[in-house]
Amino acid sequence: MPVAQDIVATYRGPRRVVARLLAMGPREDRALALLMGGCALVFVAQWPRLAREAHLAQEALNPRLAGALLGWIVIAPLMFYLLAFISQLFARVIGGRVTGFGARIVLFWAFLAAAPVLLLHGLVAGFIGPGAGMTVIGAIWCGVFLWFWLSGLREAGWSRR
Repeated sequence: MPVAQDIVATYRGPRRVVARLLAMGPREDRALALLMGGCALVFVAQWPRLAREAHLAQEALNPRLAGALLGWIVIAPLMFYLLAFISQLFARVIGGRVTGFGARIVLFWAFLAAAPVLLLHGLVAGFIGPGAGMTVIGAIWCGVFLWFWLSGLREAGWSRR
């Protein structure tokens, strides 16, 4: 199924999509592509906010974009791999049987599937600025991301017994 349709399906039932992704077999290239796609979307989501900040500070936009690019395309993927490893260890401690690949695919997919909410967050940050709207959308993103991630971990770790 195309990624966009899988993202929409995730909002209806994250466990079914994760089960389908895990059933495709362990392929690290697929996991990395999901992570990089999510990081690229978040990088794009930062553009309106960065443009607003650069305009208000009367500075050039390019250094801000370069910093965000470095952060989201180089540094963030490394942090996501570390977070996936920690989540695998935690799941094993509480009794789950999550594989390394399972922990990675679940985390990376949750991040990519929740990215549309971050795109909205970026628009609000760029056009409206800091305030209640940005806070509410940020909280919605956190809730959606955690829902997808924890549902996926449950599917990856406990449904395979």
